[in-house]
Amino acid sequence: MSSPVESNTAVLRVQGLGFAYPGHDLFHGLNADFPAGLSLVQRGDGAGKTSLLRLLAGDCAAQAGCVTLNGVDAVRDAARYRAQVFWRDPRAPWPERLTPQAWADELAARYPSWSHALWQAHAAGLGLAPHLGKPMYQLSAGSQRKVLLAAALASGAALTLLDEPVAALDKPSIAYLLQALEAEARTPPWPGRVLVVAHYDALGELPWRRTLLL
Repeated sequence: MSSPVESNTAVLRVQGLGFAYPGHDLFHGLNADFPAGLSLVQRGDGAGKTSLLRLLAGDCAAQAGCVTLNGVDAVRDAARYRAQVFWRDPRAPWPERLTPQAWADELAARYPSWSHALWQAHAAGLGLAPHLGKPMYQLSAGSQRKVLLAAALASGAALTLLDEPVAALDKPSIAYLLQALEAEARTPPWPGRVLVVAHYDALGELPWRRTLLL
């Protein structure tokens, strides 16, 4: 199947990015342009993939350079920037009493382009439908990841960030996720969205618009 005609115009732009932890330099003068569509940040563990996603999310500040999304600077106009971003660290703890559906309701109020239909579809596709009313602490690590993935795909956020999305998933859920990402690339529900995935390999033959090797 051929891809639709796509623009190479950068929606997300990284210029001269520098970032280091004490005693450990991660990025120096990193430049990258991401067009709308699927993009991959690829490298093994410990190479800085999660740190880069946090920088792209506006979750932490670079020590040099800048990141802009639709022309909005992540530091100079942080609130407007972060309002366009979907990001949650999959390793972060969840509020124990929060249910998947209650979280989805919160996200629907936060993201103007949120799709309730896609939330329901992805929740069903990932096998979450029977668990939407359960507190997060009752869900397995894999099911908690599925909640995050279903919400990310339904968010409609201009920049959607997924860190190691297949971690802790069962095989049917991995297959569903890859199909959903393929559909996102071929017939995007929000044509201007940048969806950045961080993973150690290329996840099969997904049609990545941009691959950044760290």
